Amino acid sequence: MTILWWHWIIAGLVMIGLELIIPSFTIFWFGLGGVLTGILLLLLPSLPAWFQIMFWTIASIFFVVLWFRIFRKQGDRTSAGLAKDAIVGETGMIIRGTDDSYQKGTVRFRISILGADEWKCYADEKLGVGDSVQVIDIEGQILKVKKL
Repeated sequence: MTILWWHWIIAGLVMIGLELIIPSFTIFWFGLGGVLTGILLLLLPSLPAWFQIMFWTIASIFFVVLWFRIFRKQGDRTSAGLAKDAIVGETGMIIRGTDDSYQKGTVRFRISILGADEWKCYADEKLGVGDSVQVIDIEGQILKVKKL
């Protein structure tokens, strides 16, 4: 039996559709490799079966590596899954101060930040009620701030 170009495209689309049932976002890339192999076979119909399988394997591995190493950045994610860039740099006012550095206080923002007006915070220095602060980092659901 010969593998035809539309076999690859159907197999690729089935794998892409499996992503709806098994959401791992890995099967998708193997499906994309199958579709790409089908297109290559449509353009060059005399390719041997071993080359088709090798091309599909290499293309699939390339897409998976590209996804996990380059496009899916994990370094900027916080443990709570919040967007760090959306809150770093915002300014607010301390409404519950600290007696010592590294204790948790509470900061209130003028507008809601990521769905909340008030956040737990800490700083390298003592925070007093009414101090203006700026967010410099986020660790989970606790903000690191500095006095302005």
